Amino acid sequence: MKVVYNWLKEFVDAKASAAELGTRLSLCGVAIDSVEETAAGPVLDAEITSNRPDCLGHYGIAREVATIYRLPLKPVQPKLKETAEKAAEAARIDIEAPELCGRFTARVMRGVKVQPSPDWLRQRLEAIGQNSINNVVDITNYVMFELGHPLHAYDLDKLNDRRIVVRKSKAGEKIRTLDGAERTLGKDMCVIADGNGNRAIGIGGVMGGAETEISFSTRNILIECAWFDPIAVRRTSKALGLRTEASYRFERGANPETAELASRRTAELIQQVAGGEILSGVIDVYPRPEPSRKIKFTRKELLRVMGADIPDRDIEDILSALGFRPVRVDGNRGASGALVAEWECQQPSWRRDVTRGIDLVEEVARHYGYEKFPPRLPPAKQPAHALPHAEAMERIIERLVGLGYREIVAIPIVDSKLDALFRPESVTPAVIGNPLAEDASTMRSNGIVSMASALEWNLNHGQRNLQLFEVGRTYELHNGEPKETPVLTIGATGLAREKTIWEAAREYSFADLKGDLDRIGELAGGFSWLNASVDWLAASRSAIVHLLRDTYFSADERPIVATSGSHLGVAGQVSRRIADEFKLRQAAFVAELRLEPVLEAIDKRSADLRFKPLPRYPAVERDFSLILPDGVTFAQVGQTIRALQIAEVESVEAADLFRGGQIPAGKFSLMIRVTFQSAQVTLTEAQVSEFSGRIVKALQEKLGAVLRAS
Repeated sequence: MKVVYNWLKEFVDAKASAAELGTRLSLCGVAIDSVEETAAGPVLDAEITSNRPDCLGHYGIAREVATIYRLPLKPVQPKLKETAEKAAEAARIDIEAPELCGRFTARVMRGVKVQPSPDWLRQRLEAIGQNSINNVVDITNYVMFELGHPLHAYDLDKLNDRRIVVRKSKAGEKIRTLDGAERTLGKDMCVIADGNGNRAIGIGGVMGGAETEISFSTRNILIECAWFDPIAVRRTSKALGLRTEASYRFERGANPETAELASRRTAELIQQVAGGEILSGVIDVYPRPEPSRKIKFTRKELLRVMGADIPDRDIEDILSALGFRPVRVDGNRGASGALVAEWECQQPSWRRDVTRGIDLVEEVARHYGYEKFPPRLPPAKQPAHALPHAEAMERIIERLVGLGYREIVAIPIVDSKLDALFRPESVTPAVIGNPLAEDASTMRSNGIVSMASALEWNLNHGQRNLQLFEVGRTYELHNGEPKETPVLTIGATGLAREKTIWEAAREYSFADLKGDLDRIGELAGGFSWLNASVDWLAASRSAIVHLLRDTYFSADERPIVATSGSHLGVAGQVSRRIADEFKLRQAAFVAELRLEPVLEAIDKRSADLRFKPLPRYPAVERDFSLILPDGVTFAQVGQTIRALQIAEVESVEAADLFRGGQIPAGKFSLMIRVTFQSAQVTLTEAQVSEFSGRIVKALQEKLGAVLRAS
C-alpha cells in the first residue's frame, strides 16, 4: 500500500523524516520497501500482511506511528451540515442475505455538482496509483485509502423506487460492472439490487454496476458504506476473476464499526468539493453487531515468551495507543510471594486478529523494540527424539548425494491440470476450496508433477545437466478423508558424465536411473523391476518397482507380488507428450517410490545384520551363455536361480547381451555370470558342475532357455 507522508501527518504530529519513519515502521512489523518523491510529497511503499486490514488506510498506519513515538492520535470527527429532511424518508435499505452482508449504511445527498477534482485530491490519489475520475467518486476512493473502509456512490435518480436490496445472486444472472464488462454471476454471490430486487446494480464488496454510476449529470447521490463477509467476497472475486481495492480490503476483514464513520467522512468531503445538501441522519441496517471480547495480558506470559521484562508504564502506553484500553487487575501471588501483574484489555473492533494473550505479547514486544530483548535460548524441557526411520532416511539421502543428486524442496500446491497428467483415475485429488491462484489449486497427488516443474524451471534458466531428488509427501482423499503418503521423487536429464581428457561425455539414460535406484534398493534388500504400462512414461523405458523380498514366480512362471501394497512406484523416461507439456527439450527421467515400505525394510535389514567374516575359501565363477525368448527379463533369470536355494550362489550378474547375427528372430543372447563360494570348504569341480547343471535345467524348464554352443 502507498502511504502519503503529508496525509499521514494530518493524524499524528510526527517530526521524523519520511525515511526515518519508514525505518521505524519496518522495525515494528510494518515493512516499508521504499520511499519516493511525488507531487503530493514523499510516499512510502508499505507491505501489509494479510492479518492487518487496519493498516490498509492512512489512519491505521498513523496509529502505528503514534504508538512508536508515543504521540496522540488525532480523532476523525466529521462535521456535517444536514437538512431537516431525513435520509430514511428518501431511500430504503433491505438486507435479505445477512450472512453475506453484516451491515449496510447509506447517506443521501442532493444538489451535488459533479466535476473534476481539485488539485490536492487528484495529486494524492495519483501519488498512490489511483486515476482521478470525478470529485464524488474520487472522494469515495480517498476515504477508502484514508480509513481503510471501501465505499460506493450511486446516482440516486437511477435507483428504481430509491430502494436497495442486498440479496444472493441467481445462477446465470448478468451485470455490467463499472469497468464496462458484462459479467455472468454464479449462484449465491452477494448482489446489490434496486427496486424489488430484480435488477443487479453492484457486486457486494467487489465492484458497482455501470447503470447507476456517477456521471457529470448526476445531482442526487446515495453513499453506500457496508460490511461484507470476507470469505464470500474472496470467493466471488476469485470466481469472476475481478480483483479491486475494495475486494482486497473486504477479503482481509474490514472493520464493520468503521462503516458509519467512513460514511460521515465521505459526506463531509463531498459537500466541501461538490456542494449539495446532506439529508439528516443515516440509514443503518446492522442485524448482528459483533460484541467485543476481553483479553488478558500477564507479565508471566511476557517473560515466558520474550525472556525479559518490560516496565509497567511502557506496557500500558503501548496497549493504550493501539486501542486495547488496558486495566490493571493483578492476579494471585506467585511462588515468590509477589503479585502476578495482569492487565485486562478490550479488543478493538479494528483488531479482530488479536484474540489471545500471546497476541498482546507480540504487540507490546514489537513496539517496545525487539532489539531491546537479550538473545536467549529457551530452556529445554525434554530431550529431543529422533523421528521414526530417521536413520534409514539419512542413509537414503547420503547415498543419493553420493551418487551426484541434489535435494530440492517443492511447494506441494500445484496446478490441477498438471497434477491430472500423472494422477491415476482411482485417486481422488485433494482440491483446495479457496486457492490463492489458479495454478495453485490442488494438493499434489504425486511428486512427479513437482519434479517435472523443477526440471522445466532449471532448463529454462540454462541448467542442462540435472540430477535432483525430493523427500516429500503426496495427498489424496480416501473415503472422504485426507491421506498423506511420504514419497521419494527422483528426476534427471542431460549428461550423466561430462567430457574430460580421459573420458567422453555420456547422456543420462534409463540404465543410469535403474542403477541408481538399485543402489538405494541395496539398503532395503534389493528392488525387483517389472514391465510397466504407464501412459506418461515411454513404453520401452519404464518399469514398476517392487521390493525384492515381495516378488516370486507363479506356476506359469510370471513374476507376481507376494505382499499386497508392496508396489513401491514407477520409474522411466518421460513420454514425448508430457515432455512437450512441460517444454522439456531433452530426454528426462523420473521415478517416484513410496518411502514407508523402503524405510521399514532398511530398518529391518539393519536390525538383522550380523558380522560376516571374510571368506577363507576361493570363489568360483561360471559363465552361462543363454538364448532366451524376447520378453524374458534378467529379473526372471535371477529369480529362477535364487529359487533353487543353492546356498553357495553368491551373486548373479548380467555380463553380455547380444541380438541379431546367428541369433534367431524373436530371441536374444544373454550371458550371465554366477559366482559360487562356500564358507566351509573349497568347492570341487564336481560340486560346481552339479550346481551349474541344476541352474541350466531350471532355466530351460521355466524360461525356455537354450544353452548357446561355445
